[in-house]
Amino acid sequence: MSIIRPIRTAAMTAALVLGLSIFALALGILLAGFSKLQAAEVKLSAGLGQSVIPTEGGKVYLRLSLKALAHEVSESRSPLNIGLVLDRSGSMQGKRIEAAKDAARMALSRLGRDDIVALVAYNHNVDVLQPARRLDSHEAFTAAIDRLQADGRTALFAGVSEGGRQVEKNYRERQINRVILMSDGLANVGPSSPAELAKLGQELGGKGISVTTIGLGLGYNEDLMQRLALASDGNHAFAETPDDLVKIFNSEFGDALSIAAQDIEIVVEVRAGFKPVRVLGREAEIDGSKVKVKLNQLTALNERYLILELDASRSAPVAETDVATIETDYLDLQAGERRKVTARISAAISDDGARQESSRNNEVMSEITTQIATERSEKAVELRDKGDLAGARQLLQQNATILSNSRASLAAGEAPASPQALKELERLEHDNSVAAENLDPEKWAKTRKAMRYQQHKAKQRQSY
Repeated sequence: MSIIRPIRTAAMTAALVLGLSIFALALGILLAGFSKLQAAEVKLSAGLGQSVIPTEGGKVYLRLSLKALAHEVSESRSPLNIGLVLDRSGSMQGKRIEAAKDAARMALSRLGRDDIVALVAYNHNVDVLQPARRLDSHEAFTAAIDRLQADGRTALFAGVSEGGRQVEKNYRERQINRVILMSDGLANVGPSSPAELAKLGQELGGKGISVTTIGLGLGYNEDLMQRLALASDGNHAFAETPDDLVKIFNSEFGDALSIAAQDIEIVVEVRAGFKPVRVLGREAEIDGSKVKVKLNQLTALNERYLILELDASRSAPVAETDVATIETDYLDLQAGERRKVTARISAAISDDGARQESSRNNEVMSEITTQIATERSEKAVELRDKGDLAGARQLLQQNATILSNSRASLAAGEAPASPQALKELERLEHDNSVAAENLDPEKWAKTRKAMRYQQHKAKQRQSY
């Protein structure tokens, strides 16, 4: 017995250790699976430009921030459903069509067997070089790309429409559905105005399909391309030279591969004493005290911000008052489920100027400053388009000065804005100063495209 008992005890101990090991392994697998399901969790935060509001009321800015958390821990990604739309009109001859073909080949190299791709090319006609299908082989696609030649006019509207139809054939909620357009020219066959292309973008965006537009060279219509992208909640980029294309396509597919959430609806219910006026830089539905904003997608690479301008009515001092409640509903691509997150924002009302000043949120104010500066930049483009070079230059220089002063102010105090936010203001200041010096006719085409690109990036918080 003296021998058997230690053996039995050792056996029980071994079994217990084995059982605990299996339990730990199972728990690890469970937690790993749980972390993947939570990989696309969206954090909603809200803040006011200042949390102590004057008793006389006035403008109040509310910033909403959406950020995907821990998306990088996921080992898998959602499949892509992509329509590549390439301009092959006559203006693309030479280096441009070769660069476009290189970029398209690079795009295919980033995709996997479960991704769905359609390849569409257009001049005055539209050709579906490869209808939408899973990318089980690259050979047919690369052969079609190799055969591309440039000639004819530019039926841009028809090309994008066909790209949208190809994507729509295989539309699924739990995947990224996107049209990617590359063009160097003006639309001159079929619908060709920025308003008509914006309407097409709205229609595609309403179906959950975003449109990325990439303008090459100095001959394309940047208003058309930017509005098409903006209306569908897509990206927009300016490639000055053919060499820029591959880099932009690489960034675009990095963005597409990192989508964490989509079909996002934000509802802000504004409380009594405050009136919603507008959302800066973005279309919004305002019905009385309720504000609705839709976003197609949220990537893991950047935060999306919304700035809501409110009008505060005159009020007696109060320690705390509700300003708004926010609810965000979205599709978590990793889990394949819809989720909701909520936030509540409140403020104090006081006639104490020192309290008002000390309540300023510098990080929130940096984004508000960015959006207001973007509006001034857009106004400067309007002035220059009307031939008012002096007025446009003065507004851009004024914008640069305001940004410089704001940056100094927001960098001060116990809670300065983040280095990233301050760097963004510095970049905007530089861009406005450069634009102010390049408004002459021979420089305006490039300047205008660069300005539209930067304006789009600021509005969309685009990552590239």
